[in-house]
Amino acid sequence: MPAWECGFYFRRENLMDTKILNNVTYDEMAVGQSVELVKALTEHDIALFGYMSGDVNPAHFNREYAEGTIFKDVIAHGMWSSSLISNLLGTQLPGPGTIYLSQTLKFSRPVYIGDEITVQVKVIEKKEKNRVVLDCKCTNQKDEVVTSGLAEVIAPAEKLILAAPKLVRQQVEVHG
Repeated sequence: MPAWECGFYFRRENLMDTKILNNVTYDEMAVGQSVELVKALTEHDIALFGYMSGDVNPAHFNREYAEGTIFKDVIAHGMWSSSLISNLLGTQLPGPGTIYLSQTLKFSRPVYIGDEITVQVKVIEKKEKNRVVLDCKCTNQKDEVVTSGLAEVIAPAEKLILAAPKLVRQQVEVHG
């Protein structure tokens, strides 16, 4: 049965997350400054993103269907890679206190299960009123750009060092 005709079931497990969130204020930021993260795409990521967003396009869930597309296999939601950009902006550069104003996106290549995505955000312009423009790029393990664009944010004026919230591990199971 195709996944878009199935129900989803969540299993939750409490996690103790001791990560510290430490922002970079507007005054601390410099053109050229960058941060990155690396994340491998799993089937679980696709299932959780589909459940959370409601996007159950068969290109993300149905191998038989996907084999007949230009991609030849199931692919990640394009917004999955862009959500990793949001991760960096909200937790590292600038980090807590950031106001996300806009984002342009170009999806250049599909992301497949098992692909290791490196996400980088880099300060390219500081503007008035704490506004900052960042170049955003997601590349796969072959160093091919899969997603790119520009983000504009309002960077925080005050330094914040906070404990990250405790997260709940989500497990999505698809049932027919």
